[in-house]
Amino acid sequence: MVSGSTRGEVDSSADRSLSTETIFETLSSRRRRYVLHYLTQRDERVTVRDLSMQIAAWENSIERDAVTPKERKRVYTALHQTHLPKMNRLGVIAYDDDRGTVALTDCVREFDIYLDVVSRDDLPWSQFYLALGGVLSALVVVAALGVQPFSAVGGFSYALFVALTLTAVGAYHTSRDRQTIVGRAGTPPDVVAPPETTEQEWSD
Repeated sequence: MVSGSTRGEVDSSADRSLSTETIFETLSSRRRRYVLHYLTQRDERVTVRDLSMQIAAWENSIERDAVTPKERKRVYTALHQTHLPKMNRLGVIAYDDDRGTVALTDCVREFDIYLDVVSRDDLPWSQFYLALGGVLSALVVVAALGVQPFSAVGGFSYALFVALTLTAVGAYHTSRDRQTIVGRAGTPPDVVAPPETTEQEWSD
């Protein structure tokens, strides 16, 4: 956990709330999301070298000890020149350029509200619940119209089935959401192995 002295160092920008624009601007970059993810996991001040090593491992889907100096330096340069200064100006992190260290500010607590990650192959939960509601409603209507064999089941049984279904889906949704919040899972929820990056792709 963050010690009192370390927390004191990063509280300078914690007394102001982050705007929605600032939050989305921060989350719009994959590398900035990775920075938040790692710093949330560590909950302490870390070196930029350590941070760049972990991000390089995530980006290349490899273990930390397999990261090459070239891969680490590419991430380090992007963080040092672009992402960390920007996040520092926004008040998201406290970046000490001289010491080469970085830590979160308390403002980052606001980010949990905005991180509802939907994978490319997934159906958004709003659409899933709409479809589920349509199926369950159709089932009840068919039973109410006396269509066999649906009408053979009593109304209480249908009510119990609908309640249990919604409870089970809601529990799964809640559990899954906890894994898509920055810093909760072992790796960022949207990690994919990218093609070979170049200096022109620092903003990713």
